[in-house]
Amino acid sequence: MEVADWGLKIRMWFTLSAIFLLTIVFLTILWMFGVSTPFLILFAGFMLFVQYFFSDKIALLASGAKIVSEEEMPELHEIVSNLASKAKIPKPKVAIIETPIPNAFATGRSPSHSTVAVTTGLLKTLNWDEIEAVLGHEISHIKHRDVAVITIASFIATLAWFVMRWAMFMGMWGSYDRDNDNLAPLVLFAISSLIWLISFLLIRALSRYREFAADMGSAILTRKPEKLISALLKISGKMDYIPPEEKKRVEGMNAFFIIPAISGETIMSLFSTHPPIEKRIEKLEEIAEKIRMGEL
Repeated sequence: MEVADWGLKIRMWFTLSAIFLLTIVFLTILWMFGVSTPFLILFAGFMLFVQYFFSDKIALLASGAKIVSEEEMPELHEIVSNLASKAKIPKPKVAIIETPIPNAFATGRSPSHSTVAVTTGLLKTLNWDEIEAVLGHEISHIKHRDVAVITIASFIATLAWFVMRWAMFMGMWGSYDRDNDNLAPLVLFAISSLIWLISFLLIRALSRYREFAADMGSAILTRKPEKLISALLKISGKMDYIPPEEKKRVEGMNAFFIIPAISGETIMSLFSTHPPIEKRIEKLEEIAEKIRMGEL
């Protein structure tokens, strides 16, 4: 059963539509400037192709995660298998990351090419019901194909980034002609920078919406939203006691984690890939009440 949060769905579709329109506008601007748009699109497309098809291997390598067998972690495999069955997706691979940071993530371009990973810190911090709730969140990411959605949505940001670099290069090495007042590279650099910033913020917003959806998915799969609430509180509470150097080691994985491990000061919510814990708990409490009332 899916949670019919139409407000959340409308916000996600609005964000995706805005990204699509931004892509059309930017491609039109590139055409007007006479930029070799096909080359840039192919180059950006190649980068996204690599990210799309190898994101799981890259994420596992970057995090130091190791695939574990059913014999090594029978309880974990049993939970993942049960949740995958309820979500009606193939069972993902299971991996463990050796770090005291309590966290988890899912990766893979599709349900049939996916992996869920948990840290040793998570296994030591949470009880099995809470671990099930966290894994329900990650299974929901896989079911919703969130890695693929975010990767595809990142196309315009990737393209804008390469145009920024190209325009800066052209301006530095001869295309910028002060005598002829040829400001095209500078103008294109400014436009592509603005497009990149807008797309960056839209992708961050989309990521936050999909975190809400994954929380809701976990609540429905496990029927225990209160366990995800307690898991989120335990994870966020323990983050304060994790050494900064340990957080920094896995900081590149924050977009994947159920809760980011920030080594420095908290970044502005506008630039965050995750909603505030308080907002997530508020949504989960609403779902818990609906379950108690028999509405879900």
